[in-house]
Amino acid sequence: MRFIGMDVHRDFCEVAIAEDGRVRSAGRVTTEEAELELFAASLGTEDLVALEVTGNAAAIARIIEPHVSRVVLVDPVKLRGKLRAGPKTDRLDARALAKLGAGGFLDAIWTPDEKTRVRRRLISRRGQLVRHRTREKNQIHAALIRNLKGKPPMSDLFGAGGRKWLSAQALPPDEAETVDACLRQVDFLDTEIETIERRIAEQMLASEEIRRLMTLPGISTVSAVALMAAIGDVSRFPSPGHMAGYLGLDPKVRQSGSEAARHGRISKRGPGYARHYLVEAAWHAGRATGPMRAFRERVEKRRGVNVATVAVARKLVVIAWNMLTREEDYAFARHSRVRAKIRAAELAAGAEPHQGKRLKRGTATRQKELEKEVAAQAEVAYRRLVADWQPAGQQSG
Repeated sequence: MRFIGMDVHRDFCEVAIAEDGRVRSAGRVTTEEAELELFAASLGTEDLVALEVTGNAAAIARIIEPHVSRVVLVDPVKLRGKLRAGPKTDRLDARALAKLGAGGFLDAIWTPDEKTRVRRRLISRRGQLVRHRTREKNQIHAALIRNLKGKPPMSDLFGAGGRKWLSAQALPPDEAETVDACLRQVDFLDTEIETIERRIAEQMLASEEIRRLMTLPGISTVSAVALMAAIGDVSRFPSPGHMAGYLGLDPKVRQSGSEAARHGRISKRGPGYARHYLVEAAWHAGRATGPMRAFRERVEKRRGVNVATVAVARKLVVIAWNMLTREEDYAFARHSRVRAKIRAAELAAGAEPHQGKRLKRGTATRQKELEKEVAAQAEVAYRRLVADWQPAGQQSG
């Protein structure tokens, strides 16, 4: 068996081969599909190939995988800790990969399938567009502040009423041109975001796992797809703690000698977009009637609102792991809200509006009230459980 290390760049890959205890350089291969196919055909079926995770590493791995025993994608951060200090060249990096692979010191990372990669690209693209739209809106607010226009009388400056108010403001010619240009950008970005969200809604409707995540309070279509894009295959996490650690919601720990371990802020490792949507969902889930609100209030009394929000986000991850592993919906889901979220996603994906008989007046309202009563009972039961489990007067922390 040969161990092949590839130091990957945009235009070429430096190749090294470890065989029979010796390591040798094997030149370069251009990162063109035809050249990579030719290189892969020259490899043996028992060979192992190792390469760092970069922007084009997944595409290179897909070409090589059918021709070899295994392709190992390595985390560059972890690899850096295993390399010796000294000169750094592409040739030396490729030889180090081959040598570490031959010694069994490379830890392979999980590689997502194409379905998960599509979800990640959609979420990433939406995030870029939303940030761009926010910058354009901030330019308009800055122009108003520079010209002493004060706070707009409406909450949404970019709705119909807000734009009417904005057009009536007297601004210098250059500032008026800036506002008009920013409004055109906002309109264009709204259209692009709507297109991306249609694709995201289609991903949700085609996945039973994503629809299951939407039974959690605070989880919308976008956040459910983002969470599933980050998780990929839930079976790769042996416990909910492992999944929380992967998403960067585990606390940092410092311990040395005989001192007690000190727990600090969360590690913030892993995909940041997933943490963003989880914290956003935690703000809503921690204020809706149910056990999650009681949990948030209990933590907030001891640690403050920010720590409590992160704790709710981690709790959502733990519950999501159990739901996906056991293939069960959230036990305290309010089904009228879940149906409304799914229906909104169907309309975003291009479904036709319902034309037919509606529920009698008051029926839907009564159903929502009953669901809220059940959630309130579950919240009371959780508070009673905590009170019985932790005796009054006991101090923690």
